[in-house]
Parts: sequence; structure tokens; C-alpha cells
Amino acid sequence: MKVVILCGGKGSRMKEITDDIPKPLAMIGDKPILWHIMKIYLYYGLNDFVLLLGYKGDKIKEYFMNYYWKNHNFLLDSEQQSIRLLEKPEKWKITFIDTGINTMTGGRIKQIQKYIEDETFMLTYGDGLADINLKKLLDFHNSKGKIATVTGIAKVNQYGTLLVENDIAKSFQEKPYTKDIINGGFFVLNKEVFSYIKNDSDCIFEQEPLMNLAKNEQLAVYQHKGFWVAMDTYKDLLKVNEMWQNTKAPWKVWFR
Repeated sequence: MKVVILCGGKGSRMKEITDDIPKPLAMIGDKPILWHIMKIYLYYGLNDFVLLLGYKGDKIKEYFMNYYWKNHNFLLDSEQQSIRLLEKPEKWKITFIDTGINTMTGGRIKQIQKYIEDETFMLTYGDGLADINLKKLLDFHNSKGKIATVTGIAKVNQYGTLLVENDIAKSFQEKPYTKDIINGGFFVLNKEVFSYIKNDSDCIFEQEPLMNLAKNEQLAVYQHKGFWVAMDTYKDLLKVNEMWQNTKAPWKVWFR
């Protein structure tokens, strides 16, 4: 099963760092946000990633092209012209797709339709972390029999909110300022979702596609009551780094 990660936004509310790098490469400790997200999926046996690139996407390509020798001890044999890692590396497979600098989220997702072979795939944002149980999320999605499942977070925030009845979304509204269940990412999607997404770079996944899925009662909501954070601003990033440094990092499921 493929895991699709939206990595193309400009991160305009994190200008302290995004003038130089894309937001998914902002560091938590000595590893970027994107690495932390991928490690969560890898813990649950999901290692086939599709990264939807845009703003400074070349920096993300460079990070992973250089990842193994920069982040592992290795033996360089100049006579044999070979390198052998001395540590066990992550066994992940990554597809890099340039989806355009100014493309909106729906437009980015639509571009990878031809790369999705399985009936179901996962999708999340490149700036959100959680201690979510992805096996339970997938089981929940399968049990509901809907086209899409979104992880719902009970929170006061500016993110898209969901009206939920019996674990099925009745409506989706983007960014009202109310206390409700918000869009926490960590989606599970069936291939039918592409029929809801226009082949248009201006298509925003969180607007018409999700709203229509909710209208048609095809959007299930997995209500996650554990840890969740989205790094929208530099202040958010500092808070998460403080948690990491104090060894209070609930999303670090791979060390359980």
C-alpha cells in the first residue's frame, strides 16, 4: 500500500526557515519533519512512499539521495570503489513526483492517480505528527466501506471541521473558528476518490472534494484521541523540538 505525503506547500507562515528549505525539511532534533512522519508509517510496515513535491522540491530529493551516507556509519573501499553501510538502513521505497510550485492540494493528489495500483492508499500532510495507530485506522476504514476516511481531532483551531454522526461525516467546512472535530490528516482513501478531484492545479482537496464526499456520506471519520500536532508556524516547530529534546515525543512510536 502506498503512502502519499503532501510536501509541496510554501510554508509561508514559517518564513524563518522556508526561505531556504521546504517546510517538511524543518528539523526536529537532527532529522526533518518528513523523516519523523515516514518513521511512523514504517513502524506499521508501510514503506512505499510517494512524495508530492512543489516548492523547493529539489531539496527533498537531495536529502534522500544523500541520506544513507550522511546518516549512517559506512566503510569506503577505494580500491574496490564500493561503500558498505555498517548499520541497518531503513527499507523504504520513495517515488518523487514534481507537482508544481503553485499547485493546490487537490491538483497535486490528482497527478499521482496513475501511480496508485492498489485499491486503497494512505495520504497525509508533510507537517503533522501523531501517535496514531495506523493499523486501527486502516481496519476502521475497511469496516466503514466508504471512499475516504479522515482522522478527526477534537481541537479548537483554524483547520477544516467535520460534523460527524455515527463515525460518518455529514458536512465538511474549511477553517471556521469553532470548537469541533478538525481535519487531522492521516487519510485512508480508495481509488474512487480521484473521481471527486478535478484535474486542475487550483483544486483544493479540503474544499470541494472533501465537501462532496461528506455530502454523499462517503467520508468516514476516525476519531483520534491521542497526541496530534500540526506545525503551522515556527513557534509550533519550537514547541515540538522542545518535546523531542525532553524525550517527551509521543509520536515516536517506532521506539515502543
